[in-house]
Amino acid sequence: MDYGILSLAPALVALVLAFITRDALFSILIGVLVGILVTGQNLLLGFTSILQSALGNADFIWVICIEVFIGMMVALFQKSGAIEAFAKEIGKFNIKAKGAQVVSWLLGIFIFFSDYFSPLYVGTVMRGITDKARVSREKLAYICDSTSAPICTLIPFSSWGIYMAGLLVGLGPIINSDMAMESVIRMVPFNFYGIVSMLLVGVIAIGIIPDFGPMKKAERRAREEGKVVSDTAKPLLSNELDKIKPNEGITSNLFLNFFAPALIIISVTLGTYIVMGSAKTLEAFVAAVAYQFVVMLIQKMGTLSELVETAVEGIKSVMSAMLILALAYCLNAISKELGTAQFVIGATESWMTPTFLLPLTFLLCAFISFFTGTSWGTYAIMTPICVGLAFQLTGGVVNAIIYGTVAAVMGGGCFGDHCSPLSDTTILSSLASGSDHIDHVKTQLPYALTAATISVIGYFIIGITLA
Repeated sequence: MDYGILSLAPALVALVLAFITRDALFSILIGVLVGILVTGQNLLLGFTSILQSALGNADFIWVICIEVFIGMMVALFQKSGAIEAFAKEIGKFNIKAKGAQVVSWLLGIFIFFSDYFSPLYVGTVMRGITDKARVSREKLAYICDSTSAPICTLIPFSSWGIYMAGLLVGLGPIINSDMAMESVIRMVPFNFYGIVSMLLVGVIAIGIIPDFGPMKKAERRAREEGKVVSDTAKPLLSNELDKIKPNEGITSNLFLNFFAPALIIISVTLGTYIVMGSAKTLEAFVAAVAYQFVVMLIQKMGTLSELVETAVEGIKSVMSAMLILALAYCLNAISKELGTAQFVIGATESWMTPTFLLPLTFLLCAFISFFTGTSWGTYAIMTPICVGLAFQLTGGVVNAIIYGTVAAVMGGGCFGDHCSPLSDTTILSSLASGSDHIDHVKTQLPYALTAATISVIGYFIIGITLA
């Protein structure tokens, strides 16, 4: 069936309710139920069916497994006293709010290889430091989020670049992976959204550009009142982790207990990518957690049963994030069934001209990714359409218009991925920083829109120049 404008209803209802109720879980659930009603299914049978179809797949299981092991890893960090020890070392420098933000920004850039690991590691490591420096949790979540997906879109050899290259093979004269990879490399200078997002975090952290919008209010609250979260906030990080304390007399080794787990994740992820051509992120987290168990047992930081209990508490701490993510997957599945993306494409593809191709491609991808919460899904749908249209305009020649179109798809999809309340990386950033999820979305959105506006202007200029 062609559901027309009704295909927008589930995502639109979820987004509006999320901002009104400040309860992401409830809002997304209602969006899913609205989608089931639009399809004409029985509410109960439709809901159980979408749960099985949306969640019974390898992609969802992969993400949930990563969250489980991340919860365990963070809990073991707490039990070993590693995070507290790192915070004390940083505290010796009497780091202030500006310094805490800059360190978070640089750490996010350094961990460029995974949009999942980056926000989780930076948020976990820096949360205590930014709290002490009176930086709001919303600000930390913004820094984590904006140095994850945007950075990945700028690294051709990240999983994002490889994925895009795979989508390009077979389009126009791009007949093999080498030609596709060359296109991904050449699109980087045209990826205005990734570049602007990364730089905007830096200039705001340094203080060159002052905070604005809801973030300004959040930062004032943190600095003047010492409240890193608002009185009405519901931090996505549950209080299970607060209960986990090192045993008496335990001294944490910064290298063994703090840096080594991160180095294991980096080494396994990059090593498997270099050797096998595929980054094994989940396996990296499993290896890191296994390492923590062995080392902490050797260091006598707890008995085996104590460490297992700690790991279970870590899993509990990410339960709310996993529930939100599960319902977000269900909402994405409903939107796909209703043909949300196809409706948007059909309503706008007639606007495409050589001058407007790049800005409209960016805006269309941004709109779809924001309302579905998925960048890679947007890439899969939009890359053949937009790049195919670009090849019609260039007569099948691979040139700057093609590179710009690929970049516009990449940046537009990234916009939704890192600022939609339905996005997994947005959820993970709220989780790791201990921020209220809706507060994170509301405070980050003006910054993301600023980067998007600059990107659209840039694509207009490029479009006019190349037309």
